[in-house]
Amino acid sequence: MTDQIPAPACEIAWFSALCDDDYEFLGVPDPALASSWEHCRNIVLRAEEGGFDNILLPSGYSLGLDTTAFAAAMAPLVRRIKLLWATRIGEDWPPQLARRIATLDRILGANAAGTAGRLNVNVISSDIPGETLGSAPRYARATEVMQIVRTLLNGQPLDHQGEFYRLKLDPPRMTTISGRCPAFYFGGLSHEARECAAQGADVYLMWPDTMPKVRETIADMKARAANHGRTLRFGYRVHVIVRETEQEARAWADRLLSRLDDAAGKAIRERSLDAATFGVQRQAELRGAADGDGFVEEHLWTGIGRARSGCGAAIVGTPDQVLAKLRAYQAEGIEAFVLSGYPHMQEADLFARHVLPHIAHGPLAV
Repeated sequence: MTDQIPAPACEIAWFSALCDDDYEFLGVPDPALASSWEHCRNIVLRAEEGGFDNILLPSGYSLGLDTTAFAAAMAPLVRRIKLLWATRIGEDWPPQLARRIATLDRILGANAAGTAGRLNVNVISSDIPGETLGSAPRYARATEVMQIVRTLLNGQPLDHQGEFYRLKLDPPRMTTISGRCPAFYFGGLSHEARECAAQGADVYLMWPDTMPKVRETIADMKARAANHGRTLRFGYRVHVIVRETEQEARAWADRLLSRLDDAAGKAIRERSLDAATFGVQRQAELRGAADGDGFVEEHLWTGIGRARSGCGAAIVGTPDQVLAKLRAYQAEGIEAFVLSGYPHMQEADLFARHVLPHIAHGPLAV
């Protein structure tokens, strides 16, 4: 690998497949890779061993493992890595959610400096299971939840009189290690989702897109946050395939899809609870704009989205090419990357070996 001028540090996170999302061949279930306590635990431990700063623990109501129980079980087993714990806030009551976050933060323990905990929260604006709420009220509710939880975890008395919640509470006895609310990571492309993020999130997390669109989205979100007297940090969720040669990387991408039945891929895409969102629609647009090999721009391959709802593209290339792509995103303002690959443990090892030592990285301080 070519040594280059160091870029500013960014956070590099991996992904544990709690929602039945690990494959050797996309769309072909493998019992050895199904979501289980043992398999998902091993992904987290491998990511910590490999040097990743953070790991996303995703949440799906009908898929895989319960994220809260999993995070609590993992917390005593890891020593350094942060947990990016996803929570579907439509399924919760805000004061209880605040208590749960504080408890998980305490179980997980302090960072190396002893100044804060190692828990971050990926907020998902979800429905209550069995009910459907329109986009605008659902995101309005999410905004209220983030305001309530932030107030309580910042140790402040709460007097919230909103559309969805009317609460007057003293600060909880149980606080986080830092005495402050952990960072909220939040994503969504609709107008309502963007406004929710601008008002309540700390890190706006994007799915894969072309570089001009990434630039456009960051500019828009900075302006929206400023309208509310706030600032945002920016994250990027994407898959990765890194090999010693570009030919090998592309061959692995082709191999991933080599046993995919299109009907099975469609069923996988549509079973997700977010299958009709603006973000998922945008991932479909990228696939439609890609070339015959599935690349929508240099080294950004959209084939993943043929058998996955949500984040549907991968950075594909050599270590130098993957590093250059990450640094290009950094130049646009991205400070946190949430990466994954198939199978997750194998690809985590390859990224940790070939790319991670060559990029300045560390936990994102928010």
